[in-house]
Amino acid sequence: MTDKTLLAIDNGTQSLRAILFDVQGQIIAKAQIPLDYYSDHPGWSEQDPQVFWNSLCRACRKLSRQPNVDLSSIQAVSVTTLRNTVVNLDHAGEPLRPAIIWTDQRELDSIKPLTGIWPYLFKLVGVSDTIRNFQTRCQAAWIAHHQPDIWRKTDKYLMMSGYLNYKLTGEFKDSTASQVGYIPFDYKNHRWEKPNSWKWQIAPIELKMLPELVKPGELIGHINQSASEATGLPQGLPVIASGADKASEVLGSGCIEDHQACLSYGTTATINVTSQRYIEPLRFIPPYPSTVTDAYTIEYQIYRGYWMVSWFKEQFGHREQDLSVEMGVSAEQLLDEAIAIIPPGSDGLMLQPYWSPGVKVPGPEARGAIIGFHDGHTRAHVYRAILEGIAYGLRDGKESIQLRTKHPIDELMVSGGGSQSDVAMQLTADIFNLPATRPHTYETSALGAAINAAVGIGLFENYQDAVKAMCHKGETFQPIEENVERYQELYEKVYKKMYQRLKPIYRSLRNLKL
Repeated sequence: MTDKTLLAIDNGTQSLRAILFDVQGQIIAKAQIPLDYYSDHPGWSEQDPQVFWNSLCRACRKLSRQPNVDLSSIQAVSVTTLRNTVVNLDHAGEPLRPAIIWTDQRELDSIKPLTGIWPYLFKLVGVSDTIRNFQTRCQAAWIAHHQPDIWRKTDKYLMMSGYLNYKLTGEFKDSTASQVGYIPFDYKNHRWEKPNSWKWQIAPIELKMLPELVKPGELIGHINQSASEATGLPQGLPVIASGADKASEVLGSGCIEDHQACLSYGTTATINVTSQRYIEPLRFIPPYPSTVTDAYTIEYQIYRGYWMVSWFKEQFGHREQDLSVEMGVSAEQLLDEAIAIIPPGSDGLMLQPYWSPGVKVPGPEARGAIIGFHDGHTRAHVYRAILEGIAYGLRDGKESIQLRTKHPIDELMVSGGGSQSDVAMQLTADIFNLPATRPHTYETSALGAAINAAVGIGLFENYQDAVKAMCHKGETFQPIEENVERYQELYEKVYKKMYQRLKPIYRSLRNLKL
């Protein structure tokens, strides 16, 4: 075993993983703890923050029991977590309420009007709906309005990353690259907003409630005694700042040049490009901070993208789920076999993948749609249309990013759970008309965190050297010419017209509160 290893803590939506890497980016060992959530009201999603910390501790101890693991070889630890998941702590550093998870759909109805010039400016530039979405989805505003006693007791208001970093080190510090959510963060300069920013009006937060920000690759602190006792990790290990899971995934996929795009086929499907320039992918929607220091990740997202695969499996895939148990294979593998014989374009069945409204869809009224049904379509056609619809949506994002950056994208790295499907990889290559490559490991978010740790402690001089040493390409899928022609026709003549044609109907449904 190598003398030097790096520990990544990857707190995703579905599980928390402790993964040990060597300095070549290869996984030495992994321990995984599944996560779940609960809802007291329809659309809510919460969990006790202590559950995440306990899961981290369990994962580390489970990792330490593996025969090929030597904890003394660990040089540094880095944490990457799910985005926009918030924790309220009291003066003693204890949670005051359950963490609100990023999938939570609650909205605040009692919106306070903005003061000053801001309402007129936003109306003038046509982004009033975007700002209203920020206001209604701001968790801090909801808590302050509905749970004022909780808010009055809140001493620190942290992202999940800040909470786990605090539990590990006792320091209220967090990475600039983890600050993705409805908080007063300056995305252009990677710092908290200036006092006169409109964001302080929406989120009733005081600066003292927020953590000290450090850049990716910088020191958060060291594993303290209590964390060492709880996790089994050696006391004094440096904890290095990484970033949110999507930003870490981009770095772990090796996409640090502006001609490379990282497609993430995860719960939220995204296309990201790393840029040294501040470029908004959509008007008034900022690029998120990259885990490459002082850079940006230009992102276009399909909110709950590959969540639709789970939705389909739960609603229509009972046969495959039963067979998967009997045969010892995944239900997704059986579904892939069923759709492999369906021609590109799903025999005219087209899906628009706005299953849940998010910030980066064309508008807050957006809904999902499936059109083109005929009597020859089966469940398998619907499943393939879901995969194609997500790829169409991300191709649309690619074109939007290229339009904004004025720079062509000629390389695709595809990560996330959906990247394990050969069918999904092939149709991605065909729809984008570009080779689509898997990274050498599925655990790209964790690898990105490990890269931050490696650069932070000086194992590599810069991110270019670290990526060259730790990121490797897996299988590449080449576009098939006849499939490219079919998808190009469907994309231009059908998909790109769907949203505008259906938009008035979506607005009617929204106005009817349906």
